Amino acid sequence: MTHTTPDPDFRPTRRSQRAAAREEARKHSLLHYLGVSLSAAVLMLMLAVAAAVIGVPALVGGSAMTVLTQSMEPRLPPGTLVVIRPTDPEDIRVGDVVTYQIRSGEAAVVSHRVVSKTYENGELTFLTKGDNNPGNDPEPVHAVQIRGTLWYSLPLLGWVNNVLNGPNRVIVLAVVAGGLFVYAAGVFFTWVRGRRRLARAECTEEDPATAM
Repeated sequence: MTHTTPDPDFRPTRRSQRAAAREEARKHSLLHYLGVSLSAAVLMLMLAVAAAVIGVPALVGGSAMTVLTQSMEPRLPPGTLVVIRPTDPEDIRVGDVVTYQIRSGEAAVVSHRVVSKTYENGELTFLTKGDNNPGNDPEPVHAVQIRGTLWYSLPLLGWVNNVLNGPNRVIVLAVVAGGLFVYAAGVFFTWVRGRRRLARAECTEEDPATAM
């Protein structure tokens, strides 16, 4: 059996260097495209959430709110985003989910289902009930208390709504925007570095001289 001893003066040929450079450039190019795809997916998701929480409600003069209690389970568990739109009280029907002020003129609201619609002394009133509650709400709801009816709901996005519209929303938005900027910058510089390596490999390949 013949044994060979590695030559201590061995140097990689220019051809092998070109091949290694091209392979490295391909890897960085793949990472770049994966990074761009991930960035695009994250951006699209953020735009969709922003549209659901802010854009669409604004178009119809409605508002987005977060379910905080279990009174409307299983359809509307805590953390659900509910988007309500203004509705003429006369158009509200039994079975609709309405959002109303607990006390007229105050900010606190609740979203429950209408179980009856009546007129008391010529005034339109509603009797409501939480789907998960054993009985009807104790007080009738007057038309002036109605904020609107449920348009659509999205599970879990209510927590996002609380963050975006909470007291620290400016800080949260700044952190998210900064994180996306840093990530985008990293992807861009990785792509630039890969392109430079590929260009160097191509320049080397055009050189007809080779080391033997």
